[in-house]
Amino acid sequence: MKIDGQTMKFKTPIYANEVLKNYPSMVLLESEEVKHYGVRAKPLEPQQELKSKRLYFLVELPKFPEENKKSTRRVRSAIQMSAKDRLETLMLARRSTSDLSIMKPASIAHPTRLKLRLSKSEVEKLMMESKDENEVAEKIMKLCMNNNNCGTSHNNGGAIKKGLKSREKRVGFMPITEGEIQVAVAAS
Repeated sequence: MKIDGQTMKFKTPIYANEVLKNYPSMVLLESEEVKHYGVRAKPLEPQQELKSKRLYFLVELPKFPEENKKSTRRVRSAIQMSAKDRLETLMLARRSTSDLSIMKPASIAHPTRLKLRLSKSEVEKLMMESKDENEVAEKIMKLCMNNNNCGTSHNNGGAIKKGLKSREKRVGFMPITEGEIQVAVAAS
């Protein structure tokens, strides 16, 4: 079938190139492919055999301007870089921000929560020896560092606990020793 609706019938077996020899600027499309893929349907190959009782479209594909077929240009810097340097900059560009945040020094602005157990007598002693609240806080920190071996991970009997309390659910099950098992049976 042509695009204007004119139909042609051929006797099988026939190949696509035999039909196309009278129409050099046209292509054959199978109707099922046109129905399924629409404009993206692929034309039949010249050596492909046409099957009986099938509908084929004989159409002229539009010509696209040459400027659309040109590949996109790659822009290169005037700076001459070796392949190793380009690879290194590419790897740096692809590095995630989380990797970069690890390299940043820790900010002093973020507070750390500590739990320190001191007796009332120690707290009173520190307050009496100090002039103001800031000096008390400094002495408590020094005491904390001394008790904790200058910030190492040892926890001297639980004197210092870092972080927040965990909110774990505790679930308990009691075994059932008595009871029956019931099975539902559908009546037929």
